[in-house]
Amino acid sequence: MPHHALDITLTRPLTPAELHQATRTMPLAANHDASHLLALVPAKTPSKALNRLRHQISSLLPIDVITTHYPDPSGQILLNVDFPPATHAALQATADSAGQPLRLYLQQALQQALARHTSAEADRLDRAVQHLLAGTTAPHLLTAIGRALTHAPGAAPC
Repeated sequence: MPHHALDITLTRPLTPAELHQATRTMPLAANHDASHLLALVPAKTPSKALNRLRHQISSLLPIDVITTHYPDPSGQILLNVDFPPATHAALQATADSAGQPLRLYLQQALQQALARHTSAEADRLDRAVQHLLAGTTAPHLLTAIGRALTHAPGAAPC
């Protein structure tokens, strides 16, 4: 059976005792402050792995969202979110009024929100570059950007 790498984003960092208890249930890797975990879960499909993980450890951890760590062949990351009952009912009613299954409605809403964010970020960067170009030349701006990128934290040394 294949194993699927899953990311667990927590609503708050875990205490050492909580992390210890959770790792007794299944192997987990934690980030530096135990607010994010990684698990390998055996399952036939990524979707089944997400559900299996939520079922096994949701009572032990303050889980916000579980995602697949790697994109699927179509480049998609799967999300597993456990909405409170009132939120789930409201989303279901909205999806029903749109004549769509909840899963499809949420998928499309998320894709539209990400597209709006991407477009807004591109517009913001375009405005910032135009503002910078008003006071300098393109070659000077490119040189400054190159310097900033090579001196940024985490940048590879030249």
